[in-house]
Amino acid sequence: MPVSVVRFNLVEPGATPASLSARYRAALEMAAYADEHGITTVQTEEHHGVANNWLPSPFAFAGAVFGATRHIAVTVSAVIGPLHDPLRLAEDIAVLDLLSGGRLVTVAGIGYRPEEYAQFDVDWKRRGRLQDELLETLVKAWSGEEFEYRGRTVRVTPRPFSDPHPLLLVGGSSKAAARRAARLGLPFFPSAHLPDLEAYYKDRLVEYGTEGWTMMPGAETPLLHIAEDPDRAWAEYGAHFLHEARTYASWQSGEIRSAVKSGATTVAELRAEGVYRILTPDQCVALGLDNLVLHPLSGGMPVDEGWRSLRLFAERVLPRLGE
Repeated sequence: MPVSVVRFNLVEPGATPASLSARYRAALEMAAYADEHGITTVQTEEHHGVANNWLPSPFAFAGAVFGATRHIAVTVSAVIGPLHDPLRLAEDIAVLDLLSGGRLVTVAGIGYRPEEYAQFDVDWKRRGRLQDELLETLVKAWSGEEFEYRGRTVRVTPRPFSDPHPLLLVGGSSKAAARRAARLGLPFFPSAHLPDLEAYYKDRLVEYGTEGWTMMPGAETPLLHIAEDPDRAWAEYGAHFLHEARTYASWQSGEIRSAVKSGATTVAELRAEGVYRILTPDQCVALGLDNLVLHPLSGGMPVDEGWRSLRLFAERVLPRLGE
């Protein structure tokens, strides 16, 4: 059975507090509906100071999702590790792990926007060292035992539900990220389908004498929207996908490798490119992918249209995937 994901970043250009509140509440209702219909995962992410209101607090959102659901996992992909206090983050994740019964998955990356570091007065040049400290601290903190941290003895409580600790992956598209994951014996989450980088990670596991595994996007990992009439949907809603694609493109340099990286400048180019796809239920089933990522509220998508997409996916795609 393929993995099914509903992605939320809660973007809404030009939102009012009332419209954004309605979007957040709709996302929670969608998460509950997804949970009831057997969708595997809610995926969310972190960005700061973005004019289109990109979600900055993925763990707060994850907590609300856990309160509204019983089975579905929440993947934070990714938390920008160096922007967080390691001890507070260890506590927050432990509490969410306890509340959810182990349903939280955290992917820790270092980000690619210097302006986010500037907003929090964090030195961009130290991001690698800060990420090392964060990951090492999280693993020690979740043991419940005392340990040395910045020259003092500390202890983090409560211990998480998951044993030995909540699922924590190291994200990225660089050899430095792969080395970091291997050195710490943590699983690696490449940001795109990068078999060479996966092989490099496995070699480093041998070098460091550690154990780990890779959770890597497939060669095809399009962001999906389901509609009865894709031509109509592209004409009416394509600008929402383009807005998100252009926002990502403005952040990602040529060195960044990402499953959602787009070079499109028009809706027609975006449709031809295939990073975002609007499909009928039959077309979605025919894809035959192992990982289906639905993006019902992409780029400020009207909530009603997001619901149409989610219902078509849950009622006319999912039941046929196991056939």
